[in-house]
Amino acid sequence: MRFQVTPEEVEVFFTQAGTYRFARWGRPIVPVVFGVDDKTLSVVKGAIEAVVALAGHKMAETDPELGANLMVFFLRDWSELTAMPDLDRLIEGLGPLVDRLQAAGANQYRQFRFDEVGAIKACFVFIRMDAEMQKRAAEDIALAQAAQSILIWGGEAFAKRSPLAVASGVTVLRPDVADVIRAAYDPVMPVAASDRSHALRLAARLRGGN
Repeated sequence: MRFQVTPEEVEVFFTQAGTYRFARWGRPIVPVVFGVDDKTLSVVKGAIEAVVALAGHKMAETDPELGANLMVFFLRDWSELTAMPDLDRLIEGLGPLVDRLQAAGANQYRQFRFDEVGAIKACFVFIRMDAEMQKRAAEDIALAQAAQSILIWGGEAFAKRSPLAVASGVTVLRPDVADVIRAAYDPVMPVAASDRSHALRLAARLRGGN
């Protein structure tokens, strides 16, 4: 029996500060990963490929506008960001952002860019390997970040529950999260939406409707 996601649950997935906002990628994803060895690089890219395949989306070797459009950075301290050459050109307000992340004790942050119709065109993922992150397997970190980068999720989507689950001793995406990702990339669904009626349409597709 499949897990059924209600329209209200879909709304929570895509609501930020009381505003409904949905967006998916509108172009093939081209990832690049910084700050890891070759073994971890393969793990991260493998997780991205798996989530992209789940969505029925595409990957490519290069993005004609940006070169790479999904940039994943692993670091030990947020202050490392200000030392990265030209990163301030990609991330507006980098200095104040670093200050906020340090003050909050955050261990991850994602920033998206959008095209003229509201679809995702780029995502920057930053992961600070603090004590909590170091307890997690690289495969788990990679899969969670891939899932959280494939769509725009609301602030409460994974605040209390990870997007991951364990099945037969193997870490996988939660069935409801996987179903939402798959349905969100249905070709008949819009690449972006700001009306809560979108949650009804998405929930209908999860139930096998139209």
